[in-house]
Amino acid sequence: MDASTTRTDSPTLRARLFVAMQYLLPQHFLSRQVHRLARSRLKPLKNALIGAFVRHFRPDMSDAAEREPRDYPSFNAFFTRSLEPGSRPSDPDPAVLVSPVDGTVSQIGRLDGSTLLQAKGRQYSVEALLGGGSPWAARFAGGSFATLYLAPYNYHRVHMPAAGSLRAAWFIPGRLFSVNAATAAAVPGLFARNERVVCAFEEGPLAFALALVGALFVGSIATVWHGEVTPGGPRRAAQLPVDTGRAPGRLERGAELGRFNMGSTVILLLPPGAAAWLPELQPGSPVRVGQSLARLRPQ
Repeated sequence: MDASTTRTDSPTLRARLFVAMQYLLPQHFLSRQVHRLARSRLKPLKNALIGAFVRHFRPDMSDAAEREPRDYPSFNAFFTRSLEPGSRPSDPDPAVLVSPVDGTVSQIGRLDGSTLLQAKGRQYSVEALLGGGSPWAARFAGGSFATLYLAPYNYHRVHMPAAGSLRAAWFIPGRLFSVNAATAAAVPGLFARNERVVCAFEEGPLAFALALVGALFVGSIATVWHGEVTPGGPRRAAQLPVDTGRAPGRLERGAELGRFNMGSTVILLLPPGAAAWLPELQPGSPVRVGQSLARLRPQ
């Protein structure tokens, strides 16, 4: 469902219609239906869904723990598939921050005060992204950010960019617009409007946060501490208790921390002076879990 833009960055008619249609769609209703459908274990149905997806998106299964798509018990199990152990080793340099996802850099850089760049001509605030009233917003003002887009064909688990202890997690209700380039260019404050789960971490003097942003048909975000956060329950902002019975409160760099259903976006936030992004990373750069993103600065 990606919409394209012209070489002059002017949106095509198809892109404009795609964005306009999203304002009219019953986004959460559709996501709930996809949620149910993706978990069906009826063999003909799940095989038809998996087969159509493979034909259209051609995901790389070479490093999947189970390489035969139709051997998964449901479409969702296939979509959130695990990888073979060791297939995403973290950069061995302990002084680097690594990518939490397989995907593409959408935007990367420094915050202008408390403002992040969404797309050309589009900005939004870290306060809005974190839900307003969060004490963490002040810690990231003037810091840096990386917006990483996961396409449908990507691996959809989210990993730790650095070792850290989970200090807070919260759910912020919102819309479920697509997060592709066409929508990011057209919808004001897209990432601060969509439903999201934020996890904030500390490791010694280093603080960082990951915002897992939902999207169209992405009505389900899960973490290792909370299980499936969305959908379900009242659609209101909520603190998520840190349940160390499910997973340790502290995770090492590269450990899995959560997962998406369907394509979406992760935004990594760092405080001022914490790290310097590698200069070769630009919007459009592909990234993989464990790949170096930034060099940490001595604190």
